[in-house]
Amino acid sequence: MSVQNSPKQPAAAASEPAPQPPRQVSGSGIPIPVVATADMLRAAPLEAPGIYPFTRGIFPDGYSGRLWTFRQYSGFGTAEESNQRYRFLLEQGQTGLSVALDLPTQCGYDPVDPMARSEVGKVGVSLSTLADAEVLFDGIDLARISTSFTINGTAAIIYAMYLAVADKHGVPREKLTGTIQNDILKEYVARGTWIFPVKPSLRLIADTILFSNDATPRFNPISIAGAHVRDAGATAVEEMAYTLANGLAYVDELRRRGGDVDRFGRRLSFFFYVHMDFFDEVCKFRAARRIWARLMRERYGVQDPRAQHFRFGVVCGGSSLVSAQPYNNIMRVAIETMAAVMGGAQSIFTCAYDEPFQIPTEFSAELALRTQQIIAYEAGIARTVDPLGGSYFVEQHTDRMEQAILEVMREIDDYGGVIKAIEDGWEQMRVAERARERKVKVDRGETVVVGQNAFRHAGQSEEFGEVFRLDPQAARRVIERHEAVKARRNAAEVGRALARLRQAAAKDDENLLPYLLECCHAYATVGEMVQQLKAQWGEFQEPVRL
Repeated sequence: MSVQNSPKQPAAAASEPAPQPPRQVSGSGIPIPVVATADMLRAAPLEAPGIYPFTRGIFPDGYSGRLWTFRQYSGFGTAEESNQRYRFLLEQGQTGLSVALDLPTQCGYDPVDPMARSEVGKVGVSLSTLADAEVLFDGIDLARISTSFTINGTAAIIYAMYLAVADKHGVPREKLTGTIQNDILKEYVARGTWIFPVKPSLRLIADTILFSNDATPRFNPISIAGAHVRDAGATAVEEMAYTLANGLAYVDELRRRGGDVDRFGRRLSFFFYVHMDFFDEVCKFRAARRIWARLMRERYGVQDPRAQHFRFGVVCGGSSLVSAQPYNNIMRVAIETMAAVMGGAQSIFTCAYDEPFQIPTEFSAELALRTQQIIAYEAGIARTVDPLGGSYFVEQHTDRMEQAILEVMREIDDYGGVIKAIEDGWEQMRVAERARERKVKVDRGETVVVGQNAFRHAGQSEEFGEVFRLDPQAARRVIERHEAVKARRNAAEVGRALARLRQAAAKDDENLLPYLLECCHAYATVGEMVQQLKAQWGEFQEPVRL
């Protein structure tokens, strides 16, 4: 029986020669042996999972006690539309929400601001007042569902808004679980949604963490993120080194404020992208667990093992996905998810195959979720802890990743620390240079991206399935609700709350979260609260790069 070629898949072979076999070096530049042997391993015996310094995992039973949290990053248009998507994903077996906010919300602008109008609801949901949050979480049990927010410049405000929603729903704050990203340092380096200068931004982050110790003891008030630094160009080694250095800067700021590391350390979490160099990804997490545990014990004297834990969530996808031959991204996400599981992630979000060029459709979002579920329930790799542990190569590569990460961290210290490196633009330039190097390698074919710079065919079509179309009237509905809320709220109450927030911002020793909560309950807008803080602190100015 003959098999005919589909008209969309020409029979012609690839239009360029196949690339050379991969070089014996990882994506982070670490030499890879053709064969790993026992004499390459460190002399110290490998500790069991759940035992300091936690190379093999922070829990002795791994995923056999509890699987990772299944999240799908989602949010677009109005709060109603995003609520519908959240309900759909929860019905499909998602176990946690991951909320995407639009750029105006991230940058502290209300949807009616001329700076914001063209971006309302485009890359996330618009969340400008408590009224939006009430709709966004309508019908969702906040006492049962873990909620993650990708938000930084306005993180303290969105955290306060989430608490206000819980108050409205009658959910005790101590039952709330989830994470707010709240990592401003990497915004200055790689992502750009900063608002305030570095030092007052650190104060706001410390306020959030210290307030949450009592208010929401099960909620992680920061997710120190290497993800965006990685997508901006950094290697896996640099991603981890910059992230751990940022983590130490936050710990130092919290200690300066009188925080107890053994206490707030339990609530620190981390967030990364997983890219396609499988063993770099697995080993960077194994190395980071023991680096962080040792830093917490040796530098800060932390005794509580829970405060030594390197707990992290990941995104499988990001800039490793491409628009060329988009269905290939399904395989990429599956491989990256396996790396995340092998590396011991506590929370996983799988990108949809169409994310390089559009907001995911329900179909593609469900397929991405199914990827996690198949790996969790069918592949068998979650049955045993650290299944690659003890491999000659994995243990050697973990050691070399650790050494390389520590070397980059020493470079940051030698420069004068992470704050100086960011304020001077040194770290930004390092990441930009790595991005340039990565692009040159892809352009030259030294780094193979299947379907993009290799294994293309003549007449290649980029056709794919369903197209997501954002409702063109969504921004209008967002603005209408925003204006309606402002018209019916108690203007005098809002004015008093905003005045108290501004007065508190002028005092270095005042925690701002109670004032932000008061503003949220009064239905003050995100833009109004940001304006009060800008009046006291000003705005961050990018360093001049020569």
